[in-house]
Amino acid sequence: VNARAFEEIERLKAQLELENTFLKEEVLEAQNFGEIVGQSPAIANLVEQIELVAPTDATALISGESGTGKELVAREIHRRSQRKDHPLVRVNCASIPRELYESEFFGHAKGAFTGALKDRAGRFQAADGGTLFLDEVGEIPLEMQSKLLRVLQEGEYERVGEETTRKVNVRIIAATNRKLAQEVEAKRFRQDLYYRLNVFPIEVAPLRNRKEDIPLLAGTFMALVRKKLNCTGRELTQAEVLKLQNYHWPGNVRELQNIIERAVISARCGSVKFDLPVPQTSGAFLKSPIKKNGDSPGEILTEEDMRLREKANIETALKQTDWKIYGTGGAAELLGLKPTTLLSRIKKMAIQKSLQSY
Repeated sequence: VNARAFEEIERLKAQLELENTFLKEEVLEAQNFGEIVGQSPAIANLVEQIELVAPTDATALISGESGTGKELVAREIHRRSQRKDHPLVRVNCASIPRELYESEFFGHAKGAFTGALKDRAGRFQAADGGTLFLDEVGEIPLEMQSKLLRVLQEGEYERVGEETTRKVNVRIIAATNRKLAQEVEAKRFRQDLYYRLNVFPIEVAPLRNRKEDIPLLAGTFMALVRKKLNCTGRELTQAEVLKLQNYHWPGNVRELQNIIERAVISARCGSVKFDLPVPQTSGAFLKSPIKKNGDSPGEILTEEDMRLREKANIETALKQTDWKIYGTGGAAELLGLKPTTLLSRIKKMAIQKSLQSY
């Protein structure tokens, strides 16, 4: 009996410590603009835009490189909107199989297709009254874009396998790491849908353009990880800050968070050591040198050139990680991408694993 009571006391103690950790995190987050950390002009401008658009019901299009925090921006817009007491539903458009887009967005009736064993509500119905966040909206296939446009214009849709028209009231926030205007020119994205989404554009700056935020971001991430590990440690030295600021950060804030977390976990309560990728293998295509010839402009890359470089960069990361996609040290982390996004690009670019092993 005593042993059982002791186990229960230990369990309750651990639960209280966990709750206390989360409360401390909330206090830390409250010092910033919600989850957005930074004091740079780029962040000040971002906060101003969020405060402008949040109280309205306008559609917002958030653009920026992978890992810059576009989802955090969407959450802050929703949190400060009139719909804050209703759901925020996220859809990762890059991870949905092409044949399931319509069912995922609008739902389906029982028997609508093989495997549809019961009625299922779609994401639009789940977000009714609230906000629907379309992450990686540039990945939506052309044939689905017209159906999405209709529900955005008319607020009506039908489930797959049903004729009943349903009404929905949602606010749309979309995000993309693509240049949608260029996608429109290349006929890969509908112009009318682009204009419907681009009512209030918000650009999230890459971390390399706001390096003055790195000390605050790194300190915040270190504090959060240490609280979870229940250990303490010193603050970053000036040399460590400079090392972080001198890195290019192709994976942006997500890459910084991953590296800080790995360093703190590896060191526990000792001195942290930052394991930064070598420059030539970490986002080299984003940092390609510009060839100069007197006053002539730098090298101009076409959209196709950029696609080929992106493909080569992904292939390099996959080879270095032996095609490990997920987890610490995986290709997704190295590239600063979400694993689902990386898998989508591997499929889209027809990248295949080599039969040779080195």
